[in-house]
Amino acid sequence: MRQYSFLFLVVLMAASCTKLNEVPYSTITANQFLTSRQAVIQDFIRSFEHGYWSIQGNDVFAAEEDPTDELMTPNRQGDWQNGGYFQRMHYHTWVPTDGFCDGAWTAFYQGASLATNSLQDMESISDPEKLDVSPAELADFKAELRTMRAWFHIRALDFYRNIVLVKEVKDSTQSGPQVSPQEAFDWIESELKAALPDLPTNTSLGANASGRWTQAGAAALLARLYLNSKVWTGVDRYASCDSICTDIIAGKYGSYSLATRWDAPFDYTNSAPGTEVIFGFPSTLNLTHWQYGSNMYFWCMTYRAPSYLGFSDFGNANPEFALQPGRDVDSVEYPYALGKPFIKFRHYPDDYRLQVYKNLGNSKRQGMFLYGYLPYINANGVQDTVRDGKATNYVLFIRDQVGWFLNTPPGTPLADKESDMNHADYASGVNLVKYPYYPTDDPNRITSSYAEIRLTEIYYDLAECKYRAGDKAGAAALLNAVRARNYPAGSPSLYTADGSQLTDQEMLDEWGREFLGEGRRRTDMIRWGVFSTGTWWDKQPDGDDHTNIFPLGVNTLNLSPQLKQNPGY
Repeated sequence: MRQYSFLFLVVLMAASCTKLNEVPYSTITANQFLTSRQAVIQDFIRSFEHGYWSIQGNDVFAAEEDPTDELMTPNRQGDWQNGGYFQRMHYHTWVPTDGFCDGAWTAFYQGASLATNSLQDMESISDPEKLDVSPAELADFKAELRTMRAWFHIRALDFYRNIVLVKEVKDSTQSGPQVSPQEAFDWIESELKAALPDLPTNTSLGANASGRWTQAGAAALLARLYLNSKVWTGVDRYASCDSICTDIIAGKYGSYSLATRWDAPFDYTNSAPGTEVIFGFPSTLNLTHWQYGSNMYFWCMTYRAPSYLGFSDFGNANPEFALQPGRDVDSVEYPYALGKPFIKFRHYPDDYRLQVYKNLGNSKRQGMFLYGYLPYINANGVQDTVRDGKATNYVLFIRDQVGWFLNTPPGTPLADKESDMNHADYASGVNLVKYPYYPTDDPNRITSSYAEIRLTEIYYDLAECKYRAGDKAGAAALLNAVRARNYPAGSPSLYTADGSQLTDQEMLDEWGREFLGEGRRRTDMIRWGVFSTGTWWDKQPDGDDHTNIFPLGVNTLNLSPQLKQNPGY
């Protein structure tokens, strides 16, 4: 198969993604447009850029994280109150008029339609060699588009359960009927299995593997299906998940290995994706870098954190997201088992990730969190420290608590004991820095590609399957294979060989530590049966489990009156 540079594709994608809300039906036929190899490639990649955008667009990231026990978007002295929008996410009281209900559906189905439109174009090519495309390449393009379409459908199934299947768009003017979760599951599974033989491996692609759906990528999506099958369809498929994860780790679908540094999967270039990333979206400094922008990781930092980082490309941050607190305003740990993400990290205090995030120079960093005082040299050459975004300009001591601390030094008692979603200041909640924000003079800033699927997920999938089957020792060995890189050699933080420390809660906690802020916490909590029944900071159990799926938005229902609202809404 001919190789081609995916960096070239990034350029094409950036040029083709200026209207993310466009209707993906074209009046130009494939025969009119597909007149060259470049046109075929442009058509092939159209859904990839939309897919990258969709990880954070239309509040998809917020909907995955804010309803959980992990991240929060509280009212910070009037900022982010937003008519109670984010509070409804936190309290599970969302309504069909909330923007993300329509927004996620639109993001997923625009992507599925774009992929299907391109797939049908590819299927219309009867003589690929006339377009300087080999038959093997064309088969690959079709397989990757089927895989991309399956990825969009998996996400829709997770969000809404009662979904529509997009199988063709050329002759359609409206969406089809909703199908049962089992029918959707079966179709997605069949699509991925059908695509697998024609997909490349990372071994065959070499340096061109970045941003490409490979056999391992499709197999990993099957693992996601099987791991969540009991929740999504009522049918236990843990044995199927065990089998395919074992094959991925054994190298059946390509050659992958765990990175030796905890931050390596979040700090790699398009030309050198490393050995752990199974599927990622390529980023570039001057084109697309969606996870770095607002609505995702840039707004996981407090207002003037960029001054501390030396990163001025985006101006000041606006702290939409922070970790939920583990302690009340008197620094007493909350008693509930769920939530308290920073404290869950501190259970293993030698974790490298617990260091305060700091840029070390030469495209290197330490730590994953911002907390405490954040000093820097200001524009006048004077030592300063990060302050709030309000006119009061108070010094921030970022802490694992929520309240109105304002200028209060750490350890000083507060008379105001209120700690809830409607009563936070800029110092409330530890900040997450998952992907590095190197200084503005560093040419590698905001260029790390986004790791949608990494080998770590497969290890954790398999560990969960082992645990559920009663094999705690097998689960511990798999988890430790990843966890070893988070601690010094010989660390007591590794699980014992017999896995005796593993419980349902510890398994869920470990999912939370490893995948903190990666847009999957809601799914994991639902699978472990605690999303609608659990208690965490400022969150009581729901009245029933209808909140395990989101409502269809009012605009979606108005545009497609044949669709039925999900139960409970």
